[in-house]
Amino acid sequence: MSNVKQMYINGEWVLAESGNTLDVTSPATGEVVGTITYGDEKDTAKAIDAADAAFKEWGSATARERAKCLQKLSGLLAKNRDELAGIIAAELGKPIREATGEVLGAVDNFAWYAEEAKRVYGETVPSTFPNKRIHVMKQPVGVTAAITPWNFPINMAARKIAPALAAGCTVVLKPAEATPLTAVRLFELIEEAGFPKGVVNLVLGEPKAVGKEIMENEKVSKVTFTGSTPVGKLLMSQASNQLKRISLELGGHAPFIVFEDADLDAAVKGLFDSKYRNTGQMCICTNRLYVHESVAEEFAAKLVKRVERSVVGDGRNKEAEIGPLVNQAGLDKVLDHIEDAKSKGATVLTGGERLTGEGYDNGFFCSPAVLSNVTPEMKIVTEETFGPVVPIITFKDEEEVIAAANDSKYGLAAYMYSQNVSRCMRVPEKLEYGIVGVNDGSPTQTQAPFGGFKESGLGREGGKWGIEGFLETKFVSYGV
Repeated sequence: MSNVKQMYINGEWVLAESGNTLDVTSPATGEVVGTITYGDEKDTAKAIDAADAAFKEWGSATARERAKCLQKLSGLLAKNRDELAGIIAAELGKPIREATGEVLGAVDNFAWYAEEAKRVYGETVPSTFPNKRIHVMKQPVGVTAAITPWNFPINMAARKIAPALAAGCTVVLKPAEATPLTAVRLFELIEEAGFPKGVVNLVLGEPKAVGKEIMENEKVSKVTFTGSTPVGKLLMSQASNQLKRISLELGGHAPFIVFEDADLDAAVKGLFDSKYRNTGQMCICTNRLYVHESVAEEFAAKLVKRVERSVVGDGRNKEAEIGPLVNQAGLDKVLDHIEDAKSKGATVLTGGERLTGEGYDNGFFCSPAVLSNVTPEMKIVTEETFGPVVPIITFKDEEEVIAAANDSKYGLAAYMYSQNVSRCMRVPEKLEYGIVGVNDGSPTQTQAPFGGFKESGLGREGGKWGIEGFLETKFVSYGV
């Protein structure tokens, strides 16, 4: 068991009580890249107990004390950037350049919240009565369970752990079983940063078993989750039994609008960055491309040219721009959406097939695709594809495309390209999305709020907004 990656509970590295293990395989080659201990409810309960025991001391520590640990961790992540990026590329297949950028995002998150810890301010409110004083203070909500997805294994953890710790909460992290090795290395650095025992805990285990304990254990005050909308709805329902605080960052179905006056070259670049980054496996990536009919043919030609010169391969290959899908189910869904669209009249302009041959046979690779003649009844227009496929839909006027863009149960991210200043101010106000990129295919930043409307979630991550979900507001009235 010496090579088995362990959980981190109460400041110690431990194996699951059950003795179970799980192999982690590369989606690019099928090779085993690591083995983890694989826990259940019992291990989760231990981690929650440890976080609960540590909460009193950590929650009452000064902001400067908490900030010192967070800042040191940020520095350690930066120092170990290349190693962490290599782990992400190995277990997820993400291109090494993107993986490096993700690690730097985590560095930034821990650095930002090291400072944000010092900005949790109270207020004094004028009283109606001369013999009373009103004081409003902010206090940590308590033990926080963070459940993170596989597509951004370190930055999603950082976006949840950093603000929770800055607020004074203690944390139990449950990473996705597809990409746990990144989390293990993160926690090795957390240990090195000197966080007190029990403050940050790592549970590796079966999702249903771990999730059941998290949702039923009364010591957990807050749950923060990033993942699919159906799972988010289930967690929200379970949280209602104890009225646990919950924040949810869920699915997306982002529209990308190219108006007739857009800089088409800039729009192609923005679309490529938005759609094909992480092989299209992002909740904010473009799912529906709306192009004005007067420039649709020209734009499609430019886009196809860019897509066809992209390099697909194992993320550990420095030349790779697009990696594999995470697993067979992910690949099957993408291929199914393409076949469904073709059967209903869509034209495949490029790509859209499982790649085979040397370097591809043992992985889940799909050639990046562009489809035209796409219509609303196709799955690719109504469902989140989560893969490297762009469906082109033409439109005639602004009112029409805004209505089409908003015709979704999701409301996470949207994009638009135009050189008309008035339109660039007007359209974002009408789009029912929490994030809008105007002439910007990569709008997210650490200091900005991240979250969606409708069924794309509850709450916000990032910036000053990200810490609010981990704080309770307390009102104290003084008689004087």
